[in-house]
Amino acid sequence: MPRTVVLRRVPRSSEDRTSDCGVISRDHLEGMDLTPTETTETTNAAEQQPEAAHTHAHDHEHDHQHQHGPTLNPELTKEIEVEVAADEVSKTYKGVIKRYQKLARIPGFRSGKVPESLVRSKFAKELRQEVLEQLVSERFRKAIDEQKLRPISEPQLLDLQLHDGEPLKFKAAFEVAPDFGVEGYDSVKIARPDVALTDDEYQAELSRVLDSHATVEPVDEDRALVDGDWAEIQFKGEVKDLAQTVTEEGLENTNKNEPITGEDVLVEVGGKNTLPAFTEALRGAKPGQEMSFEVSYPAEFGEPRLAGQTVSYDVTVKTIKKKTFPERDAEFAKQLGSYESWDEFETKLREMASDRKKNALESQARDRMLDELVQKFQFPVPESFVQQQVDSRLDRGLRALAQQGMNAEEMRKLDFGRLREAQRDQALNEVKASMILDKIGEAEQVTVSEEDLDRELLMLSIQSREPLETLRERLSKDGGLDRIREQMRREKTASVLYEKLAS
Repeated sequence: MPRTVVLRRVPRSSEDRTSDCGVISRDHLEGMDLTPTETTETTNAAEQQPEAAHTHAHDHEHDHQHQHGPTLNPELTKEIEVEVAADEVSKTYKGVIKRYQKLARIPGFRSGKVPESLVRSKFAKELRQEVLEQLVSERFRKAIDEQKLRPISEPQLLDLQLHDGEPLKFKAAFEVAPDFGVEGYDSVKIARPDVALTDDEYQAELSRVLDSHATVEPVDEDRALVDGDWAEIQFKGEVKDLAQTVTEEGLENTNKNEPITGEDVLVEVGGKNTLPAFTEALRGAKPGQEMSFEVSYPAEFGEPRLAGQTVSYDVTVKTIKKKTFPERDAEFAKQLGSYESWDEFETKLREMASDRKKNALESQARDRMLDELVQKFQFPVPESFVQQQVDSRLDRGLRALAQQGMNAEEMRKLDFGRLREAQRDQALNEVKASMILDKIGEAEQVTVSEEDLDRELLMLSIQSREPLETLRERLSKDGGLDRIREQMRREKTASVLYEKLAS
């Protein structure tokens, strides 16, 4: 079945690259599963839908179940009624029964001589299933061809009635693609960001490299801390609460936060990443000295727990340390990679930092462009695609949790209903963006060359450590090759469109 695709975080693993298919795949109809797995007659419409229409199988290391919402958008749902003549049903039954008579091995009967009545009673469920397999898919396809319908979701079979000697009757409900245009897409305007790397940004990159190779040694001389020193401290902090109560012993804070503690923490005195309150308190202090002071954190502080808070700290200076950085020479450059000189390393570092900034800012601008397009064009979105995209987003999130150490038992306790609902709005926008880009790709005549596809497969092969030809053969068989091509076409369309619209 076709799947939607995440446009804003391009996956690079073979698994992720093929798990999200194109919104409307070219071979989607041939890949549909039209055979019901539940053939028991009922009178309730919800019960008459096959089990396959309500369950979604996933092959993950993490163990969880997806609770799906509505599977079809009423605005896009079509329903057809199909009937197969009684004589054809009987003929199909007889053919299946004869084959069972030849193959069945039942004690007391010679091979090929098992009575028809015994086959009917002993293999009733299997006979029914095979008759359905032979009749349902063929008649469904014939019916949609006659009515010139193009399903884009797995059909849900309703009111299924099957008895030997009687007509086979069923209804099938499915979604069709929305009819929409993208006229005026080129009127969207996006501001092109300034991607030039500043000197401060470069120095920050260089500092990170140098810092990762620096050594920290204790200072032996008896002296106080000065700017440039690193103080190794032990601390305990209490977040102050504005709400206070009066007790017999005086004022008492009502703050229930756990104290903030640290052991053997290094703080650079006068460092640009050190809060001024710490620098002022530590400057001039000596090892063994204890002090108390307050720190007011800005509202935009990176740690949410501390942002906008005032913390009362008790600090003990343990030792003074000096950080020694390696010499910026050819020898150090060679340690960092295949560089012949320090100048060559700095040139490459600046190029890489520039590329990272350019890619990040342009990716954000493309996101804004896609948001504008999603808002500009309003049309009904197939709910089946939305739910598949929710699956994809949730699966990636759960894989990330598994990599962070969450086990299957902990995952079972998650509220998947709430998780799915939280993903829905973003999934809906991603599906819309995919469908819009498909239309724009046609208008812009965007194509993916075989050379581009070969390069992508080579990258996937290297990353997955799967031989290139084995990977290509596997993806060709399961439709993954077409899905990768469609994903690449969308990405290329987004890039072409950005260059056209950004100013």
